[in-house]
Amino acid sequence: MDRRSFIKNVGIAGAGAAATSLAAPAVAQGNITWRMVTTWPKNFPGLGVGAQRLADRITAASGGRLTIQVYAAGELVPPLQALDAVIDGSAEMSHGAAYYWQNKSTALSFFTGVPYGMTAGELAGWMRHMGGQELWDEVYDQFGVQGFLSGNTGTQAGGWFRDELTGLDSVKGVRFRTPGLGGQVWEKLGATVTNMAAGEIFQALQSGTLDAAEFVGPYNDLALGFYQVAKNYYFPSFVEPGLATELVVDKAKYQELPDDLQALIRDVSQAEYDMVASDFAANDPRALKTLVEEHGVQVRQFPEEILKAGADASKELMMQLRESDDEMTRRVTESFIESLNVMRTRVESNDSVFVRAREQYLDL
Repeated sequence: MDRRSFIKNVGIAGAGAAATSLAAPAVAQGNITWRMVTTWPKNFPGLGVGAQRLADRITAASGGRLTIQVYAAGELVPPLQALDAVIDGSAEMSHGAAYYWQNKSTALSFFTGVPYGMTAGELAGWMRHMGGQELWDEVYDQFGVQGFLSGNTGTQAGGWFRDELTGLDSVKGVRFRTPGLGGQVWEKLGATVTNMAAGEIFQALQSGTLDAAEFVGPYNDLALGFYQVAKNYYFPSFVEPGLATELVVDKAKYQELPDDLQALIRDVSQAEYDMVASDFAANDPRALKTLVEEHGVQVRQFPEEILKAGADASKELMMQLRESDDEMTRRVTESFIESLNVMRTRVESNDSVFVRAREQYLDL
């Protein structure tokens, strides 16, 4: 059997399996089974593993009263249709990133990450203590779903480029995979931006459809194999300073659950926000060491001209969103900016000063 026939037959079999799987969730002896569709490849470092671990923790902590079955990207629905699967009732949960759905509401991008915006700790502060979650609830109420932060990658890598960037002119016309508000900033700098799921990026780079791409950072990028096509790896991302993943649930079904199971979903999601962040903190440096020492990757920093232009473009974008015709986007933008301006004083006067001192003076 040739490869195309094999893929075709697998697709037919998969469609049949999907049709069976999309039947009503099983309820036996008071136990409930929900389906979680994700935007991540199966066993994908950090993100896909985090989605599976979240599901397993809910299942275990509930004693099987709520069992979560995980379907990786493409197993039930295409990766960038995961949220739609929850909205239309094909699944009870999705695991992805809110900025993938900015075509539904620009406000959703703020709950993943904002160019020159909040770090992981600041984003959690806004969401948990400064009204961010309540605003997110309002946005998702329009679609009948409930969102929970479920992971954070920390500050991401800036991306893989075929050619070295010498200044702002180097960005002009570069075909670059990068999503969300960050993609809009890169467009302002002159790049041609597209978004695509993780499993599609390597082929697009290899074929020349893309000149550059970013996904998360070394931990994921090593697994995705980008180093085989592009060797210039830029740090840090100035458009993705603390990127959150989300768990989305069908709100009506969520509210039908007993109070303890509702709390379990909420609390496990919060725990996973921190667990995923620690996973990246531990494994990004080790993966980067492999990329450099075994695969000849050149680690570079963006030229100051690009960093400055990126900051200017980010501010311009925030001011535009502050005046958006959409009331929800205006309110979310205003809350985000006000909260950032409060929390950044702690990071800039305390955390960053310490990190600079440690870098300069501590040699172990």
